[in-house]
Amino acid sequence: MGHRSVGDLMTPTAVSVRPGTTFKEIARLLEEYDITAVPVVDDIGRPVGVVSEADLLRKQTSVGVGITAGALMTSPAVVAKPEWDVVRAARTMEGSKVKRLPVVDDDGHLIGVISRSDLLQLFLRQDRAIKEEILEDVIVGTLGLPPSSLTVEVADGRVTLSGRVERKSLLPVAVQLCEEVDGVVDVINRLDFDRDDTVDVATR
Repeated sequence: MGHRSVGDLMTPTAVSVRPGTTFKEIARLLEEYDITAVPVVDDIGRPVGVVSEADLLRKQTSVGVGITAGALMTSPAVVAKPEWDVVRAARTMEGSKVKRLPVVDDDGHLIGVISRSDLLQLFLRQDRAIKEEILEDVIVGTLGLPPSSLTVEVADGRVTLSGRVERKSLLPVAVQLCEEVDGVVDVINRLDFDRDDTVDVATR
């Protein structure tokens, strides 16, 4: 999965607004293009923020519709580069709690938008492959455990590990090995252990 890039998957930008664009005009554009957010760009086409439907709804109830994109937008814009792989884009969305990223070229100019839904289809296809690789290569191949000893769940590139291992010292090893599998966005560790070998080393 690492070879699929943001540039392959992004939607080339058909619509953007300026900081002075009004609430009403933004609402019209979102409806016309059937999109849930629009990048806000400066005079030379560099993203300075993003206005989403949620931003409009929040402000509509409090300040009315005479407000502009500059006041509505979430800023600064968290952006992606076309050469990024999809895992980096997904981690950036996750870390910034956003569902889409403006994509910029080397000069910082807006060239497209990548959304969570663009990534989702790719991740759905990859989840089964990630699970198989963790079971075969990590659990059986590297840790030497039977495949049924741990439960591996994968959703949108997020891995949840559960079950019991013999020694506590295996937990960080298992997590790190899973993080290194191509396509993994995050690892949630729900593993338990039978023996804490991290404290009794000196007493043996």
